[in-house]
Amino acid sequence: MSHVYAVIMAGGVGSRFWPKSRERTPKQFLDILGGGSMIQQTVRRLESLIPPMNTLVVTNIFHQDLLRRELPFLPSENLLVEPVGRNTAPCIGLAALWVHRMDPNGVMVVLPSDHMIRDEAEFLRKITTAVDVAEQSRGLLTIGIAPTHPETGYGYIQFDESAEHNPYTDKGVFRVKTFAEKPIIETAERFLASGDFLWNSGMFVWRADVILKEIGIHLPELYANLEEVKLTLTTPAYRATLEQAFGKIKGISIDYGVMERASNVFVVRGDFGWSDVGSWDEVARLSNGSPDGNASKGTVILRDVSGSYVDAGSKVVAAIGVEDLIIIATDSAVLVCKKGRSQEVKEIVDYLRRKQMNEHI
Repeated sequence: MSHVYAVIMAGGVGSRFWPKSRERTPKQFLDILGGGSMIQQTVRRLESLIPPMNTLVVTNIFHQDLLRRELPFLPSENLLVEPVGRNTAPCIGLAALWVHRMDPNGVMVVLPSDHMIRDEAEFLRKITTAVDVAEQSRGLLTIGIAPTHPETGYGYIQFDESAEHNPYTDKGVFRVKTFAEKPIIETAERFLASGDFLWNSGMFVWRADVILKEIGIHLPELYANLEEVKLTLTTPAYRATLEQAFGKIKGISIDYGVMERASNVFVVRGDFGWSDVGSWDEVARLSNGSPDGNASKGTVILRDVSGSYVDAGSKVVAAIGVEDLIIIATDSAVLVCKKGRSQEVKEIVDYLRRKQMNEHI
């Protein structure tokens, strides 16, 4: 698919994965579940569909050298460096400028850099379907995940199953009714029971020219700044112009800025063993395979322990007579957390930042 381009968003800091994830080595550069770093896995699972020469990675100035080491097979010009993070809409807009320059008919497959996919063959089949529909419909497509439980940590997408004004229902592609923010548990239970809600995966497929047009309609200030950058893409003035533009750009997500406002929006229903691996609780859930509910990495000694996840790093970690704990050890910090509360790890990082304990973040 020579006209298809992958855009991998790799600018996050992964604060919920402290103490493993740090500002210099965030979550996407960690081998959390085995098989290489998360960004390496993200790029490699696309290789049969999208060649490395058509894969762009958007990152920040702090991680560009690390990315080159992680992905040495990517052309250096395919690494797009944001001067400062401004959320997903500016990130995607910048990548769209480059894709459109490379191929005016190019289709973008936009993916986060730190998700897990168990059934890669089914994932690629859904991406291929989304690419086909994006070309035919000139619409905006997102990938929705069939929910397995009333999750409160994900946004949701309500879809319309009717075939009226939609020739793609037989492909598992539906028109979007609405987007919903992360719900409380009672709302999540209603979403699950209704049968017409999917988890919002944060994966998108569209033509580069189409998303740029939609940004122009719904985010005109962002579009105006991107137009300034466009004029300098291959000139010595590019870096300075990009810095000036991103200094003026307001941070906004592509979901809120475009997807929730656009009209020609579709969702592809996916069921391919997806997880955003958004917390240590999720790692524990994905890793659990023993009868006592324990899972561990490294040198770990457990006595009368159940339902716990332990990552010892380079240390020896022993636990006795505890249950439902998450224990993460590094050379400079140790996290001990009750299961079900690992989303609060971000608050620890915020505390360390306020106390200016930068060596620990």
